Amino acid sequence: MNRQHSVIKVLLDAGADPNAGDEFNNVYDTSREKGIHSLEVLVSREDEFSSRLSSRAGFRGCSALHYATLADDPRSVRMLLEAGANPMQTNGFGHTARAYAKEGEVSKVLLEWEGKVAKFIGSPPGYVGHEEGGQLTKLLRACPNAVVLFDEVDKAHPDVLTIMLQLFDEGRLTDGKGKTIECKDAIFIMTSNVASDEIAEHGMQLRQEAEEVSRRKLADNLEDVQKSGDVKISRQFKDNVIRPILKAHFRRDEFLGRINEIVYFLPFCHSELLQLVSKELSFWAKKAKQRHDITLQWDRPVLDLLAGGYNMHYGARSIKHEVERRVVNQLAAAYEQELLPKGCTLRLSVQSEDPTEHSAPNLRLEVVGEDRSSRTLDIRPPLSPEH
Repeated sequence: MNRQHSVIKVLLDAGADPNAGDEFNNVYDTSREKGIHSLEVLVSREDEFSSRLSSRAGFRGCSALHYATLADDPRSVRMLLEAGANPMQTNGFGHTARAYAKEGEVSKVLLEWEGKVAKFIGSPPGYVGHEEGGQLTKLLRACPNAVVLFDEVDKAHPDVLTIMLQLFDEGRLTDGKGKTIECKDAIFIMTSNVASDEIAEHGMQLRQEAEEVSRRKLADNLEDVQKSGDVKISRQFKDNVIRPILKAHFRRDEFLGRINEIVYFLPFCHSELLQLVSKELSFWAKKAKQRHDITLQWDRPVLDLLAGGYNMHYGARSIKHEVERRVVNQLAAAYEQELLPKGCTLRLSVQSEDPTEHSAPNLRLEVVGEDRSSRTLDIRPPLSPEH
């Protein structure tokens, strides 16, 4: 789905089955089956697979060829077919990959292959990561001072780390043809989720200790944000907690020893969350104004309430989900129910349903008149996706 052809090649060379069917159906079925929140399923699906697919559509039984066809990616389709992908294989709905093809090259290629004993080309000589090194050296030869990102390096095969050892130690790489590429001027960045829970918990402790200072700094000015330098991870925590976890995962002291610097990402502090909420609301306010000439307003308590939806495991995405769930869904429902006068001004405010019951506050949507009077909209709840 993501057109990462070098990754497809690595997987196929390693023996990945191009005809394996996906067990995932859709976000909400999977949420029920596994007994977990739909947001967790959605985030996992976006991070580990693709953010371009509908959360409501069904995908059970889809093969890599189905997905490459959905992405309209001729190169991936050819790679999969040449590795033995069966163009006649159907998914859970009984559809072959060609049923999802647009008119053009992908459809033509699939049609040609549907008439053949599918041919299979075996993996080339070598081991996992050998060809990946060749792909990398080709690019580094063209741009020896590149910035190279190894995303989620903790998921890499150990043989990939063997190549990276040479890379980090000697500043050069040898490709599959024996040619050596010098890349001492390149910068290599790796990302990893190893020890992320421990770092997050430690970061939350540090945030709590600095909370009072942060609140005094914040006042009413969203630009007065607690600087990252105010909260520092101790050397003791790095040595006694993080280092053993990294060693246990990568199992190579020499690999870790060649990393110049480790940058830690901590959970957001409250003032940063307010900025994220404000930014997300401004994004939707701009859309409402451009598309429907609707002016959207809100006050500080709204920011505080929406910031409460933050989940440190999902970062800024949890804020985006909270704004969509609690604000955008209301706006969409009000629009569909024809409750919004043309060119109106809407105000978001926080209201507790019953103060005597100490009930959780919720968001109220009001139409503001020219005389500054307001009228609360009576919005019928939209059907939730789970229903």
